[in-house]
Amino acid sequence: MEKRNQVLKLVISALIVAAVALLLSGLFGGDILYHMKNRGDLGPLSREDITYLDVDAPTPSSKDGTVNAQDWSEIYPYIVATMGANKDNSYVISYLEQDPYLVDIYQGYGFAKDYGSARGHEYCLEDVAKTERPHPMANCLTCKTPNFTKLVNDLGVSAYTMDFAEVLAKMEENVSCYSCHGNDPGNAGKITITHSYVTKALGANADAIDPSVLSCGQCHIEYYFTPTDKETMMPYSGKDTMTPEAILDYYNNMVLPDGTVGFYDWEQPGTGTHMLKAQHPEMETFLFGKHAGVLSCADCHMPMEMADDGTVYHSHVLVSPLENETLLSTCAQCHDEPDMKSYVRRIQERVTTRETEVGNKLSALKSALTAAVDEGKMSEDELNQVRTLHREAQWFFDFCYVENAEGAHNSDLAFRCLDTSEAKIAEAMALLGQ
Repeated sequence: MEKRNQVLKLVISALIVAAVALLLSGLFGGDILYHMKNRGDLGPLSREDITYLDVDAPTPSSKDGTVNAQDWSEIYPYIVATMGANKDNSYVISYLEQDPYLVDIYQGYGFAKDYGSARGHEYCLEDVAKTERPHPMANCLTCKTPNFTKLVNDLGVSAYTMDFAEVLAKMEENVSCYSCHGNDPGNAGKITITHSYVTKALGANADAIDPSVLSCGQCHIEYYFTPTDKETMMPYSGKDTMTPEAILDYYNNMVLPDGTVGFYDWEQPGTGTHMLKAQHPEMETFLFGKHAGVLSCADCHMPMEMADDGTVYHSHVLVSPLENETLLSTCAQCHDEPDMKSYVRRIQERVTTRETEVGNKLSALKSALTAAVDEGKMSEDELNQVRTLHREAQWFFDFCYVENAEGAHNSDLAFRCLDTSEAKIAEAMALLGQ
């Protein structure tokens, strides 16, 4: 019996050692080790740690009836405080200086005059007010302030064509609580899709998208202004039609008010190509990537925090996972990488290197096509063949370039877009005899 007990003790000891070894190797999640190291033995924070309030919305103090961040500050003090911290993200890169070929390929459009990197939500109104890109109508305020969202919800699409300066003067707040929660209390983290064009475009198909993804996707998307009333609109009706190919097909088949077919943002001087300008299709890129099946936007950009008094909440400081150890530890649950920051940055460097290569080839195509138009040796049908390839090549390039993750959301799609663009450039150059 004593010998049997000794064997049992040895087996139990071996199991304990094995379990510890597995834990230390990260098979139980690097984030657990991180939180154990920093918060004792409480384990990783999750939504289950939050005791949600059951409250009524406060009386709105805004002139238009939106419940603003200050109104919520006594009920959700930590969330409101972190929202204000988005002002810390104030650094702006001029893409036109960083990548001079953009000035050439965007010639004839506002982005050739002013194109800088995005910064914190606290700067939305300031940045749209001072941009050198023309904005005669209020539709440019679509995603900059909840006050404009409320104006559209109150007045309908007529709000989009109102005078920009007149409407700007009435805006009270940058992106804020109403943008994602409406005037609802936000109990249990409830999200409200406030932008009317989302429900108009997607209808019942919106239910297929995680609300915490669609909430960000109200603004972090590809969009266009309708030719008739300048309403902000999404160029698809569901997730299946959010690919760059499907969106291009949507634009190619749009009937314009004059009866012609094919939507375009501007006609490029010199080439005569009817160009498309992609916006920032983060949601579309994310939804077709590997991350969408297991994560939401909030999982990667809004860390769970615990205040000194024990309150657990979603931080509303919107950050890159590379800049937050809590978020970075989430990556380690799936990625067996000893240095996630270096891993992601290598992907981003590869994508930006390819963007530079393809962008310069686009510039060369523009020059070659402009010369062909000037020489007058090709027929209009022959030139239009090249213009179609030019339009498509720039569309696929732009779909990658303007998506702000630089490949981190979906590197497969980023490289596919750049490869497609390069192939179309080569085909166009061959038609030009280059």
